[in-house]
Amino acid sequence: MSSAGEGLSRPLPEQVRTHVVELVSQILGAMPAAAVPPPLRTIAKFEPRKRARLGGTPIAAQLETDKEFREAVAEALAGGWPELVASLEEGSVPPAAEPVLVAAAAYLTRPPGWEDMVEAARADIERSAAAAEGSAQEQTLTRLREQLAAQKAAAKEESDRLREQLKAARTEISDLRRKLHDARERAKAADARAAELEEAAQEARAAAASAGSAGESELRRLRERLADSERQLEAARRAAREGRSVEDTKVRVLLDALQDAAAGLRRELALPSGISRPADSVVSVAPGRPGAQAVPARALADDDPALLDQLLTLPQIHLIVDGYNVTKTGYGNLTLADQRNRLLTGLGALYAQTRTELTVVFDGAELNGPVPVSAPRGVRVLFSAPGQIADDLIRQLVRAEPVGRALAVVSSDREVAESVRRMGARPVPAALLLKRLGRA
Repeated sequence: MSSAGEGLSRPLPEQVRTHVVELVSQILGAMPAAAVPPPLRTIAKFEPRKRARLGGTPIAAQLETDKEFREAVAEALAGGWPELVASLEEGSVPPAAEPVLVAAAAYLTRPPGWEDMVEAARADIERSAAAAEGSAQEQTLTRLREQLAAQKAAAKEESDRLREQLKAARTEISDLRRKLHDARERAKAADARAAELEEAAQEARAAAASAGSAGESELRRLRERLADSERQLEAARRAAREGRSVEDTKVRVLLDALQDAAAGLRRELALPSGISRPADSVVSVAPGRPGAQAVPARALADDDPALLDQLLTLPQIHLIVDGYNVTKTGYGNLTLADQRNRLLTGLGALYAQTRTELTVVFDGAELNGPVPVSAPRGVRVLFSAPGQIADDLIRQLVRAEPVGRALAVVSSDREVAESVRRMGARPVPAALLLKRLGRA
């Protein structure tokens, strides 16, 4: 905003110009539409902040060229700040007034000596700017000094820390050197000890070689004595066999007599033919109420069809059946009750043919109470007790039998089969029993 023809040798200070534009923007919105110059009518429709921001240049140009518009603005300004405008008309500046406001009012109202007032305000603004700049520089200098002092303190702390680390490192190096010296001394001692042990080992090897030679001579002598003893023992055995032949005949005749006497005594005393079996002593849940050591047929494979038939011919064999393992292998599509009935029916027919002691074991660990089962003649039916699985009950039955009795356990459970095999019973796959029952 220049002042050609108005007495100002320089443009208005930027702060004064901005304040003038803001004052005019406020006044422009309150002026009648007819009083607004045509170039500013569009700007007058803007809000005050937008007028000052977008219409600053047109407003400043209109004030420079349109005296009537400037006087209208001055009149509105006098109504807003009467005391300031009156003081400026009298040629005095209020001591507490801001230089920017004084210069803006003087520019708009043009009282006598207004140019000097604007220049005085310019000088005040420049002094204030210089003072502010000096204050900012002083603050910057103070901040830099504080930063320098902080950096010096940090450098001192870092230097102290490095000194402490260096001291600790030197101490550690001294300790490591001492440990290295000790380790070297121990290594020397170990080498000396190893040399001594090597010398002793050589001596021991020489002694062992000498002793080995003597031992071989002694071993040959002992072998010769053993051969003589074996020849003498064989001669004694032949003499014993020749002398025992007559005695064996007498013992056999006496044994036959004892067997006949025992059979006659059993008939005279009318002793019962049935006796309790060891399996009856095992605690279990009965229906309706709360190995084989040296077994023949070991040459047959476990899945050989002839295995079960050959086992059933053994005298006094006890056949233990893993019930649900067999039924689920053969007819698992039936209900549990139907599976039990079908298996028991087949086992009853098997007993009628072979008179073999049969025990079938069902898993009763999850049962809430006894299961009513009609066991066929000759078939013992057992349920495992609550908290016990059928596999454990089968192992308990095997352990209850005397050592030497022929035992067979029918189960395709590998763990059950391996465990009863270790206990002396012969495991039989479930498929073989199912085939045998199918033939029955």
